Amino acid sequence: MPLSIDRAIGIHGDALQVRSKRLELLASNIANSDTPNYKARDLDFRQVLSRAHQPDALGLRLTHAAHIATDASGQALGEPLYRVPTQPSLDGNTVDPQLEQAAFAENTVQYQASLDFLSKKFSGLRTALKGE
Repeated sequence: MPLSIDRAIGIHGDALQVRSKRLELLASNIANSDTPNYKARDLDFRQVLSRAHQPDALGLRLTHAAHIATDASGQALGEPLYRVPTQPSLDGNTVDPQLEQAAFAENTVQYQASLDFLSKKFSGLRTALKGE
């Protein structure tokens, strides 16, 4: 029976990629918290991950690595969305530093948990292959 690494790790590889992209966005938001007219952006983790595993309703397929994957509505998968400000500032900046830092910390913990889970999965696969 052939071993498929993608099947063995399941959705967790994609989850790491989405969490990594979200960490980049949150770090960018924090870094630009004092930049006038900067608009905070974020990813909806569940929405992006669920879209990544839905079959394409239009039957479109990517024929080149530079193509952008889209869902049935035409929206790019994993496209960052602008955050609705809870308290907009006078200079047009929509970053709430406390909210961004909390989201960054939460996403970091979840990223580390995914890494730990994958590490255990790989050590289990290694043990199974060795036959110990």
